[in-house]
Amino acid sequence: MSTSVDHLQERTQDSGDLFTEIMPSAITLATMLRHRKMAAWLRSELEGYADKDQAPDYRRDLPGHIVAKSPQYGWIPAPVDAKQTSQFGHRDLIEGVNTLEQVCLSCKKGNGHRVLLDKADMVDLQKQINLSAELAINISREVYCKLLRTARSAVYLWTQALMEAGMSGEHNHYSPDERKLVEHLDTPDVYWRQAMDALDTLPIPDVRELGLLERMFGRAG
Repeated sequence: MSTSVDHLQERTQDSGDLFTEIMPSAITLATMLRHRKMAAWLRSELEGYADKDQAPDYRRDLPGHIVAKSPQYGWIPAPVDAKQTSQFGHRDLIEGVNTLEQVCLSCKKGNGHRVLLDKADMVDLQKQINLSAELAINISREVYCKLLRTARSAVYLWTQALMEAGMSGEHNHYSPDERKLVEHLDTPDVYWRQAMDALDTLPIPDVRELGLLERMFGRAG
């Protein structure tokens, strides 16, 4: 299989390419370079994390707004104070990239996605606010998009480092000498931390919104 670092970097900057669709090529490249840490991180991003303790920082304690289900009005803001919001109004998102990307595709800007509170937290908060209604966290589309853009930016920064090391052009394989030359770049945590710090300066697009016809008839393949 042929792969190109240059093409992969271009794809990370193209809003027409979903991250889910880019990741198999990134995994192939990491495997060809014997970048085992990068391949493992990419697979975890693609498939999701087994538990929150394995998830990177950009997936942890993401902020949201607590809402309650009213029989009359549907989901409405819950009567919580700032302390309760601080305690309960955050979530770890450990799902695979495809699931998170679908949330962004189906949400319009300014909207969000509801995630039910964990059962123990829900019972605790219901007692605190003297409310028996179902409680959830509404996490904004922007939070989901920022998570995805961070991971996508990490791939961009990795390809940038590879190109600077001379790995440009099409390759059917990499020689032992070439792999040796870039073995020190097998550091996904370095790239995602850089991405978190510099996210607003990197040329990585948000997940686009689906158009009306795409929402009605499914995303065009």
